[in-house]
Amino acid sequence: MKITIEETPIKDVIVVVSEISKDKRGFFSEVYKKDQFKELGLPGNFVQLNHSGSVKGVIRGLHFQWEPPMGKLMRVTRGKAFLVAVDIRKGSPTLSDWFGIEASAENRIQMWAPAGFGRGFCVLSDYAEIQYLCTGIYNNKCESGILWNDPEIGIEWPVKNPILSDKDRNAQALSEWLKKEESNYFIF
Repeated sequence: MKITIEETPIKDVIVVVSEISKDKRGFFSEVYKKDQFKELGLPGNFVQLNHSGSVKGVIRGLHFQWEPPMGKLMRVTRGKAFLVAVDIRKGSPTLSDWFGIEASAENRIQMWAPAGFGRGFCVLSDYAEIQYLCTGIYNNKCESGILWNDPEIGIEWPVKNPILSDKDRNAQALSEWLKKEESNYFIF
């Protein structure tokens, strides 16, 4: 089965589309295939799989990790969500630019964003489950987040009054992150 990619306005953020075979029994799809990912210029060495479930209106993010650097391949396995990636790399021509896409269990698209991007999502259905393959093992001492509604970024979230964790509600602005020593891990 074939895996293809679609470019986005941000060069390093990629939409991944897997061919789907359907019949009266249901469907089959290859979501990750190391050799095809390599041919497409995508990473092949994922080391952690995360799975979360959230109710409608929840925003999680914008999260990132610098040590070890963590890229994420995100997909929705139940329900529907708006997946987002924001460029937080110093010197990048797309610094503070964001890309968002509606992903669902039905359309089965995935979004890849490498290290140096804040990632998050907003749940659009009554309930959704999101899985993300990661290129780095989680390290709570070297992770942080950017404020979901930072006006410098201007994400057009599909909800006005989201359900947030305290961590996400109190996250830093991108301008604050860029002043920190740790932001030097992400230089374009």
